[in-house]
Amino acid sequence: MIRTMLRNCLKSRNSFQTFFTKSSSFSSSVIINSKNKDSFFRNLNERGYVYQTTEAEELDRLLESERVCAYIGFDATAPSLHVGSLIQIMMLRRLQQQGHRPIVLIGGGTTKIGDPSGKDASRTMLSDEQIETNIKNLTNVFKSFLQFGNGENDAILVNNSEWLESLGYIKFLRDYGIHFTINRMLQFDSVRTRLERESPLTFLEFNYMLLQAYDFLQLNNKFNVKLQIGGSDQWGNIVNGIELGRRVKGVSLYGMTTPLIVTSDGKKMGKSVNGAIWLNKDLCSEFDYWQFWRNTSDNDVIRFLNLFTELPKSEIEELSKLEGSELNKVKVLLADEATSLLHGKECLQKIHTTIKSVFNSSSSLEDN
Repeated sequence: MIRTMLRNCLKSRNSFQTFFTKSSSFSSSVIINSKNKDSFFRNLNERGYVYQTTEAEELDRLLESERVCAYIGFDATAPSLHVGSLIQIMMLRRLQQQGHRPIVLIGGGTTKIGDPSGKDASRTMLSDEQIETNIKNLTNVFKSFLQFGNGENDAILVNNSEWLESLGYIKFLRDYGIHFTINRMLQFDSVRTRLERESPLTFLEFNYMLLQAYDFLQLNNKFNVKLQIGGSDQWGNIVNGIELGRRVKGVSLYGMTTPLIVTSDGKKMGKSVNGAIWLNKDLCSEFDYWQFWRNTSDNDVIRFLNLFTELPKSEIEELSKLEGSELNKVKVLLADEATSLLHGKECLQKIHTTIKSVFNSSSSLEDN
């Protein structure tokens, strides 16, 4: 119904109105000189998913020519993922929709180390029981967005504890440690930032990038994974994995990062005044999740439609012509689409009924 109302708004506007896309200022730094103007990679880039990539044109051709296994790693450091991780999950979903095979790598092993990327201090050490509980919670989120199974492009969930827990330390150092130099490791942001701020960096954390690189190699061995995707803070770790694959096996591997999503007022996406917006229903209700998206600012709504919904880009471009109060309907559409992806369309009727009830109650109080 909301989409119909929005179409009517567009039809009623002056046909000579200047076309303006509010997401146009958020351009990607990746340039793809592909002859195929409708390539999957190009579409990802145009919608704002791509921040950095290795060998952009080669990767574009690869994604068009064969079914690619790609993975993203998620450490189980919290009882749920929050909205800040949603862009990576949407990337996996779009890969699967295009016929590629997404792999969710749960860091059951690396969680015990702690990723220093983007952190000024060491992460809190979790017990094995806490990690297992967190893994179960994270798995439920992925099932909302991906189809798991035994089909050719069905998603696979893998835990890196399968190979990291049994590693022999001396053998690992002899086989793989020789491919990493301290000189280069000190140049990566996750290490350099800590040192510049004179914040402690433990030897345990220093090993994290070796283990993540080893993950990429293992996934290539087991599933022929050729592409690793991660947040922009993972660039150094991804490059290490690509280099390790080249040195050990002589294989061509690829990397891609997504941008850090910052709202137009400069705030890191994923939190509200009441705290983090979690993806698990027991930590953030369907209504609160919907309300988070409904409260999106005017300057962000078109960009978020591109990233967090499956509306066609042509429809989003039409919606970008709307201004002022008309954008409120666009925000409701964003909230409906984003919420239905995570929680299912069935919850929307209850949410809309609640909103209407609250609105009517407020109007009655004002009248009295």
